[in-house]
Amino acid sequence: MGVARLSAQLTTKRIAIHFIFWVLVWLFTSFIYGYTKYDLAFSLTNNVLFLPIHILYFYVVSYVIIPKYLFRKRYLLFVITLFPFVFFIPLLNRLLDILVIDPRVESYIRMKGMPLWERTNKDFWSRFTNPAAYLSAFKGANFVIWFAIVIKFFKLWYERHHAALQAELRLLKGQIHPHFLFNTLNNLYALTLNQSPKSPQIVMGLSEILRYMLYECNVDHVGLRKDVEILESYVMLEKLRYEERLDLSFSTAGEIDQHQIAPLLLMLLVENAFKHGTGESVGQVWINIDLTVKHNWLKFKIANGKPAHIDTEAARHFGHIGLENVRKRLQLLYPDAHSLKIFNEEEMFIVILEIELQKLAYEN
Repeated sequence: MGVARLSAQLTTKRIAIHFIFWVLVWLFTSFIYGYTKYDLAFSLTNNVLFLPIHILYFYVVSYVIIPKYLFRKRYLLFVITLFPFVFFIPLLNRLLDILVIDPRVESYIRMKGMPLWERTNKDFWSRFTNPAAYLSAFKGANFVIWFAIVIKFFKLWYERHHAALQAELRLLKGQIHPHFLFNTLNNLYALTLNQSPKSPQIVMGLSEILRYMLYECNVDHVGLRKDVEILESYVMLEKLRYEERLDLSFSTAGEIDQHQIAPLLLMLLVENAFKHGTGESVGQVWINIDLTVKHNWLKFKIANGKPAHIDTEAARHFGHIGLENVRKRLQLLYPDAHSLKIFNEEEMFIVILEIELQKLAYEN
């Protein structure tokens, strides 16, 4: 029932948009092709008679010829089918002009006491075959229709482009779940091998994070405060794992409660730092995390120490799936509204992310 109601609402909205468009076309053509010569009411009455021809032309070309031939790459048939409409519709306009509009104009001129119209004195065939009159009709008919078709093509391109971006975003977001789960389960496995009493606590913490990922992240943006709380839960899990071996600093400041953010962007940076900064180190390890929000800008800085010996995988630290995922999502969600700086120093990795929070680009 809900789907049927939504479908009916969309259909009604679409009909209303089309109706408004044709009303605007009517008003525009009335002003351009007559308002300077006659009063507005007379011009509107004349031009409304052309609307059925324009409407027929547009819907046949836009909803029959283009989908049937152009979209299926049957280009020759497309040209052959379109050609008669392009040149025949202006002839219909000329017939309407000669048989209906011109007599109305002549009566209007006589009523107003204006000079008589010379072209009405000519015979039907001379007027119908007049090249200048045909070119004027050709321009008027095709300008309106092809302007409408260009709008339709632009709308179609935008919808497909937007759908493709949404599909890519869903794919990128979907990569986070198995990636994060795999790394966290590895940590849990290491603790269970040692029969650590902290295993149940880690399972509970992991459950909270996964619940957030699965049920609260299926939206374009979430409350920044909630996203930070999940970060804190994840950091707590890592502290349980590393115990006293981890020197961790996590600070937040600014207007965190007043903003929203695309979910899990920050999580990937933190997870990446733990995996490549602490997970591959022996002995004391450290990570500094600093998050501030000021004047709609979020600044997130995370630094971690580098292991003494880096293997091949660690050498590709910033080409890892996590950081590449962040890069792509930033490009899609915050185009021209973010800065991601990476510093690969001798003894540490530093990532500085800045986002203008009110510039989220794509919403469902």
